[in-house]
Amino acid sequence: MKSFTIQEICDLLGGELVGNTTHKIYGAEQLEKATENQITFIGSVKYVRLWKNSNASAAIVNDNLKIEPKENKALIKVKNADISLAKLLEAFDPGPPSFNVDIHPSAIIDETAKLGKNCKIGAGTYVGKNVTLGDNVVLYPNVTVLDDTIIGKGTIMWPGTVVRERSEIGNFCIFHNNVSIGADGFGYRPSDDGRGLVKIPQIGNVIIGNAVEIGANSCVDRGKFSSTIVGDGCKIDNLVQIAHNCVMGRYCIMAGHSGLAGSVTLGDGVIIGGSASIKDHTTIGDGAIVGAGSGVMGNIEAGKTVLGYPAQDSRDMLKQWVVMKKLARS
Repeated sequence: MKSFTIQEICDLLGGELVGNTTHKIYGAEQLEKATENQITFIGSVKYVRLWKNSNASAAIVNDNLKIEPKENKALIKVKNADISLAKLLEAFDPGPPSFNVDIHPSAIIDETAKLGKNCKIGAGTYVGKNVTLGDNVVLYPNVTVLDDTIIGKGTIMWPGTVVRERSEIGNFCIFHNNVSIGADGFGYRPSDDGRGLVKIPQIGNVIIGNAVEIGANSCVDRGKFSSTIVGDGCKIDNLVQIAHNCVMGRYCIMAGHSGLAGSVTLGDGVIIGGSASIKDHTTIGDGAIVGAGSGVMGNIEAGKTVLGYPAQDSRDMLKQWVVMKKLARS
């Protein structure tokens, strides 16, 4: 088990040590749950009051907060407690599961596949025809990568991930358990005789940029034609749906249970809150924010924040909610 002195942690974070503690630090925990051998963090004034009764031996705190150390309990003042905590958690990280052999004997790798240097492939994984893996790609057990797919260097795919044919995946991506890349888009039309539905073939692909992270059980569907595109640096939570022919810009965030219908376009830096849904053929401009649970029915201008169902300007929607509360009380 890893442990650090308070001075070692302060040096790692480049912070200012206020007070001291003789306790070794074995991990991090939130204020209410921390023990004397753990460090906590305080990034907002609303949590300062909890420090008084916390059992933590130390806290990483924003340097603009008014807070004092306690007996044998220290503070490390930093500019951003959240970012500093992330750096500390990296130091405590015990590391990923290890491979006894680089390529497990039960893995099936087509003879036409091209593997870069230092690739690791787990038990039960399938790598199809003409697949190209860059250097240092890691495919954990039971991953499926189908024909003509390209995966960039340093990308990691956790168990159960399925990447369908002709997908293009960038460098240093992370796909968590059971991610689906390149499944058929949801395309149906009533048949001419009115007695059923006709499936529209989905013959495009998926292109995913560099440093994209996709959470467990999320889906990115292939294009009907051309490509569904996820831009560099996008971060996608668990249980997210990205439908056919969507185009996401760079560094977008989508929280859990949110979804994009077909042919949605997101600009750079768009944030989609949890359980929000976006209508098909909608464009959301750079830096726009869609609040949790909102339903977007039309285009959104760059930099705008919207809330509600149907989604409206956040200020207007908040005013409406206030009025509705007053009516309910009258």
